Amino acid sequence: MVVLSEAEWRARESAHRDRVRQWTGPHRQRRHDGRKHPVLDFLFTYYSFRPSRLERWQPGFGVALAGGEQFLARRGYTETGDGVALSRETITDARLRTAEFVLGLLSATASRQPRLGCFGLHEWAMVYRTSPEQIRHSGWPLRLGHAGTDEVVESSNLSCTHHDAFRFFTPQARPLNPLQPERADQVRLEQPGCLHANMDLFKWSYKLDPFVPAELVADCFDLAVRVRELDMRASPYDLSELGYTPVRIETPDGRADYVRLQREFAEEAAVLRQRLIELCRDLLRWAEGAAPDARAQVHEPVHR
Repeated sequence: MVVLSEAEWRARESAHRDRVRQWTGPHRQRRHDGRKHPVLDFLFTYYSFRPSRLERWQPGFGVALAGGEQFLARRGYTETGDGVALSRETITDARLRTAEFVLGLLSATASRQPRLGCFGLHEWAMVYRTSPEQIRHSGWPLRLGHAGTDEVVESSNLSCTHHDAFRFFTPQARPLNPLQPERADQVRLEQPGCLHANMDLFKWSYKLDPFVPAELVADCFDLAVRVRELDMRASPYDLSELGYTPVRIETPDGRADYVRLQREFAEEAAVLRQRLIELCRDLLRWAEGAAPDARAQVHEPVHR
């Protein structure tokens, strides 16, 4: 059991809260003002982790908090000889199944080579041959107009491997994708070059709540924000009013830029994916009564 002094965990709690409020604060203000954001709202609507939960610090399992009596008000925390910590009783059968699924999915994804060069065409396929009122972000113009957008889709090779992106393709775009990924294909098809698979590391981190240290959740969210920005910069929408410079994937230079950024994100995501894999393995060992690896419980946030 790793033991954090009260000074240590309170400092981490404060640093975490300050870090994530750079995203949760503006989101709350936009919601208060009734304003939508075509890029960042996705992180709080498609994903189901509330801003208040993202702000809430937790140490993860195998960590005792000296002077941490306030955590006893949370479900699953108990008093130990070293301080307040998560109890093994929090590991229900449902949570074990989640950890096993996440471990299997992320291990399978990590075993594959990144497939680069999809060029973010999933966003284009979501508006292919639609009428203006059917466009998801109807308040924002298409850079190339409707005809130009359709032409890019028709002159490109769609290669989406991610079910949760593919399911939003228009009916006319679906047959243009050689793969027809279903939910049941997720473990078989997910690959580490996919922007959506890398954004989803945030989802898998909070699905393992409360066993994941808050810093790791925040690292995954940080990555998801930046990947989402690339996702929409490469989209057919003109978001220059919001300060997003387009990645013009309809041009050779734009496609080269996209592949370069996609590769960089794949490398960054690989580190976070491995951290989650190791955490799942250790959590399953802990559930069986083994002591968790103390090294795995010391999660320092990633700073760039």
